[in-house]
Amino acid sequence: MRPTMAVHEARKMRFLDVNQRFVNGKLSCDQAADILGVCVSTFYRMRKRYEDDGDNGLVDGRIGKMSARRVPADEVMRLINLYETKYFDFTVKHFYEKLPALGIQLSYTCVKNKLQEAGVIKRAAKRGQHRRKRPRKPLPGMMIHQDGSSHEWVPGKKWDLIVTMDDATSESYSMFFCEEEGTMSSFKGLSDTMKAHGLPCSLYVDRASHYFVTEKAGSKVSKTHLTQVGRAMRQLGIEMIPAYSPEARGRSERMFGTLQKRLPQELRLHGITDMEEANRFLREDFLPEHNARFTQTAEQSGSAFTPLMGFALADVLCIQEERVVAKDNTLSYNGKILQIYENTFRCSFAKCKVRVHEYLDGSLTVFHGPRRLETVILQQNKDKEVDFSDECIALDSISMSEKEEGEADTSPFIDLENRHGAQVALQRSPILQSAQNVSA
Repeated sequence: MRPTMAVHEARKMRFLDVNQRFVNGKLSCDQAADILGVCVSTFYRMRKRYEDDGDNGLVDGRIGKMSARRVPADEVMRLINLYETKYFDFTVKHFYEKLPALGIQLSYTCVKNKLQEAGVIKRAAKRGQHRRKRPRKPLPGMMIHQDGSSHEWVPGKKWDLIVTMDDATSESYSMFFCEEEGTMSSFKGLSDTMKAHGLPCSLYVDRASHYFVTEKAGSKVSKTHLTQVGRAMRQLGIEMIPAYSPEARGRSERMFGTLQKRLPQELRLHGITDMEEANRFLREDFLPEHNARFTQTAEQSGSAFTPLMGFALADVLCIQEERVVAKDNTLSYNGKILQIYENTFRCSFAKCKVRVHEYLDGSLTVFHGPRRLETVILQQNKDKEVDFSDECIALDSISMSEKEEGEADTSPFIDLENRHGAQVALQRSPILQSAQNVSA
């Protein structure tokens, strides 16, 4: 997959941190290369380019360019057509040997891969391999585990416990209960970890649907179709490693076995049956004691975490979805209608593609490219109690129309004509017009 500017920025930030620690003598060249995921020679080449050209020397020259070795699309179509029509009963090796006479000069691996990608031939079953116990990573931050355990943690209540732990030390960085494991719970655990320690090098998880897309049951995870978590990790330059068996995640599985034998008893002892109170107990009491008891010393001193520098982590660890703006400058997201106000750099966003960010606290923000747009949520569910804030106006026409005559107006309804850009929204949105007429 070709590199993108977002991935480059994350790699650049990681290199600058690792290189500074290498210069200060806190990391050896082998440790620095291992943290960056490159060989020692590549690390030295990166340092030389940085010394010669500064930040520009770190820019990947392939960004925005097509590969010079890319096979033309018409030649690929000709290759597939030949195999399907004339050489359909040939083996791939036999078919490859016929190609030079047909004027096609491709490698055997290229021919095999193109036929497999087109679904013309099946991939061979993977051969068995010798397995051995994987040693711990030498530095904290080189690999973190995240997993969830569904269990009856308090009598009669089954919750999911989400834990994010380090591979090198078994220290748990985040631990909390939720109703069901999913994208938001993963983002919360990662957010807690990254805010406290920085960016890890890799994330080791199972193949749950919020981590990976598995196009066929039992097959490998897709490297092109990304989930929200996969997209966020790619933006941050963090490698996601899928585990294909519970044994592969032995450390996290054994840790959950320990928690299931200790945590329910601790909750019973403290008389805790509420999730909010249980999470407070985990954060303030249980987690520090658990880490003090089970954390091990890393093989090497130091840390592989990269400090956060100059970007909003919340805008990465969130759900991002594209929407097309309607003619009245509104868009729909999860049953809500969002009205976009007039902006200084663009008077109308009709038919534009925008990006909606849903944050951990449930709030929404709309972006057009890098620009954050001023929006208002139009509440259409008249039976639902509405919540007002400085950045979000909810309109409930029934609550305003049912006022008795002479009753004082205590509604938090905001005068739209006194709000920046709201007059334009009022003219374009029939929902706003209806609410304004009722209030009049």
